[in-house]
Amino acid sequence: MASIACTPPVPAPDDATGLRGRARGALLGLAVGDALGAPAENLKPSEIRARWGRITGYVAETPCGTDDTEYAIFSGLLLARHGSALTPAHVEAAWHEWIADRAEGPFRGAGFSERGTLENLRRGLAAPISAQHRHAWSDGLAMRAAPFGVFAAGRPAEAARLVAIDGSVSHEGEGIYGGQAVAAGVAAAMTGAPVPVVIASALAVIPEDSWTARSLRRAVAVAHRGERAVRSAVVIGGYPWTDLAPEAVALAFGAYAAADGDFVQAVLTAVNMGRDADTTAAVAGALSGATHGISAIPAHWAGPVGPARGRCLPSMAGHHVLDVAELLVPGEGGKWGTRPSLPLSPAARPAEPAGRVGDGRSRERSPLVGAGNAGQADGEGQS
Repeated sequence: MASIACTPPVPAPDDATGLRGRARGALLGLAVGDALGAPAENLKPSEIRARWGRITGYVAETPCGTDDTEYAIFSGLLLARHGSALTPAHVEAAWHEWIADRAEGPFRGAGFSERGTLENLRRGLAAPISAQHRHAWSDGLAMRAAPFGVFAAGRPAEAARLVAIDGSVSHEGEGIYGGQAVAAGVAAAMTGAPVPVVIASALAVIPEDSWTARSLRRAVAVAHRGERAVRSAVVIGGYPWTDLAPEAVALAFGAYAAADGDFVQAVLTAVNMGRDADTTAAVAGALSGATHGISAIPAHWAGPVGPARGRCLPSMAGHHVLDVAELLVPGEGGKWGTRPSLPLSPAARPAEPAGRVGDGRSRERSPLVGAGNAGQADGEGQS
């Protein structure tokens, strides 16, 4: 693999048609990776092999996403509403409107970082104090970071700036850096940049001596030796928490590098390494889906991905990742078009037929977001 010591220039984004395919690939890739990885979450590779052998597809009878997909939808809708004008106050208000001030789903808001954030918000604490809890270093921001890269295609620094604003309510330090690396990587991948450029773009937006940067560099340095080497280079043996942002983000980029950006191999590599497998596979899926577009996602994997069920975030029930992708790219109804209002209680739509998910035809666009400045920049499962 080419050197990542320097940050090569990110190519110019594709035309609107190409961007749309990559946007759909990134967010559908996230949802597919989430659903594939969910059964393997918190497992060791040996435990995965004992149950299923090597995972090569869905092992759950009814595949479905977790908090990773629902929080990515949440952040995507928030970004589509406010765009580059996003502020911490917007994010905090959305957490209240769509999560904290509503009845909870069966998973009670999902992972530890989200629980800590919700408890602080309900106690009346505001950002950034709301992010001061024991899991501010988690991968809960990284799991919802891909929409920022989709929105800021070709502008990794802008993607990193926006995702840090989103994360200011829920994360600090390494938790923020993990989200920034993912957002910047997806922003570069959205241009069709080669894998080394995507990785360099991710590293360029976070402190060089951060735990996240060190772990990411170790992972990609040994990626040519396969998933066992990546896992050994990153995972802290005996550490009980699998939702560490420096670990999960490094595993995801290591899987992406080991597969040289290939969607199927990147996602399966992440899944079979275990640990926080739904998040690592979701991030690997977003990176490789952005790199190659929606056509790289096998139809039999894409088919089961329907609208969110709202098990973690009831307010997200009925929203589909493909609808969110449409809102984040140029075009009618997208970030440079006219947007209708966000329904307070979205109605669930039937799942997409398997033959249509990857064929490039338009889904019927649902009215998801309200007016806001969405133009160019002017200035967990447990996760």
